[in-house]
Amino acid sequence: MSIEQTDVVDFWSIDHGSGRVKLTISDHLDWNENEGEHLLLLQEKLNAYLRFIESGEMEERFKESRGRSVAIEIYAKYPLSLEASKFFSLAKGAIEKAGFALEFQILKE
Repeated sequence: MSIEQTDVVDFWSIDHGSGRVKLTISDHLDWNENEGEHLLLLQEKLNAYLRFIESGEMEERFKESRGRSVAIEIYAKYPLSLEASKFFSLAKGAIEKAGFALEFQILKE
């Protein structure tokens, strides 16, 4: 599963330290190649994750998630471009306003 499958939640888990649910997006795409399409894929993927949470499907399919805080985590192979950074900041604000967290991390090889 990856960012290219915009209608699928890639991974979910519970962080046993904090107790929060982690919904993970796997992003292997390079921002230097078709940045516009990459941004669209990320937006669609984030919207799918929000639908998964807000519709109750997450709690229905992942019973352990009930009553826990939620973080959407993007694990990427490449750092954000300037435009992607701007988008991420806007998305982070909107997602936090909805009551969830959004985080970005680069995978180390």
